[in-house]
Amino acid sequence: MLLKRLQRKDKIKVAFFVVHASVWKLDELYRLMEADERFEPIIVIIPYVVFGDEQMRADMDLGYTLFATKGYRVVKTFNEKTNSWLNVKEAIQPDIIFYTNPHELTKPAYYIDHFPDVLSCYVQYSFHITHLHEMQYNQLFHNILWRAFYETDMHLGFAQQYAANRGSNVAVVGYAGTDVFLQSAEHKTDPWKIKNPAVKRIIWAPHHTIDDDKSFLSYSSFLVYADFFLQLADQYADKLQLAFKPHPILRPKLSDPHVWGKKKTDAYYAQWEQGTNTHLFEADYVDLFKTSDALIHDSASFLVEYLYLHKPTLYTLRDERVTDRFNGFGKLAFHVHEHANSEQDIIYFIQHTVLQGNDVKEEERKQFFNRYLIPPYGKSASAHIIDEIKRFVY
Repeated sequence: MLLKRLQRKDKIKVAFFVVHASVWKLDELYRLMEADERFEPIIVIIPYVVFGDEQMRADMDLGYTLFATKGYRVVKTFNEKTNSWLNVKEAIQPDIIFYTNPHELTKPAYYIDHFPDVLSCYVQYSFHITHLHEMQYNQLFHNILWRAFYETDMHLGFAQQYAANRGSNVAVVGYAGTDVFLQSAEHKTDPWKIKNPAVKRIIWAPHHTIDDDKSFLSYSSFLVYADFFLQLADQYADKLQLAFKPHPILRPKLSDPHVWGKKKTDAYYAQWEQGTNTHLFEADYVDLFKTSDALIHDSASFLVEYLYLHKPTLYTLRDERVTDRFNGFGKLAFHVHEHANSEQDIIYFIQHTVLQGNDVKEEERKQFFNRYLIPPYGKSASAHIIDEIKRFVY
């Protein structure tokens, strides 16, 4: 019934529900839809309600600014002037909604079950590497989607094994979030302060899971290395510049008075922003990745995403059992990284791999990329998503 209705329409309204702009992965898909006369895309900034009103409004403002700067059609669901929330059904009347997060982190008015008469689509908000299969494949959300666009045949296999619907709504298309890295190496802007190519550019991207619940994720070694990375910036001031790219949830977690508190957290982030050879990046990271020389991290999705850049990457281990919290695909990606268990290991990576250019994992990364990361069908993931939608609505 829904498909027949869309087949009669000249324009298909597509709403992208965005919780965190910093984990937005659908630039290429939005642009392709914008250029296609059949689609009318719009970004809808929905609230992240976990950490209170102040953080929610800051996240929404950051997202709105980012998308407006890109020239996208964007709307916030919260209206400060009227202190009211947008009724998406009435104001936008979407035909298709692309959800960018499956979890119950927003207001119920923006959950998937509130839109039973709208076709629902989903691209994973990160390249899925965790062991939390039930959470990532078998929520009600995953089972009632019209179309789930997954990364690889291995991820389809996870859905077939764990989802109640056995992955019947899944299409394997590659990962739309990395389409921008498969394009030319050109970038729009150079976000680094020091333009001298002799001064190497390293990104430090810590995850938000600073807790000690090893049954969940607990990837983050941020609390171990927080001061150390600022010391590295001073120690290598004439040779390196460091970019701090934290997970968006790290800041509110640190701001909890039982962790660091807001004052200490804000002061720490300000140090990165104000340093002569340090940077703070809390939003879009595409140009940051493209113009970098290496990545040091304990992230989840970046474990795979940065491999599209064909550059050295170091994973800092929170503990010796971290890989137990990866799925099979994550373990494969982990093994093509260099690994650090200490400050000395990090210094070795900087000196030996980055400064001296001894990229010992280069060939292994290349083999992994060729086997798992090249999108199927000879086209980008975003292009295949559009083809898949058109297959049903034409």
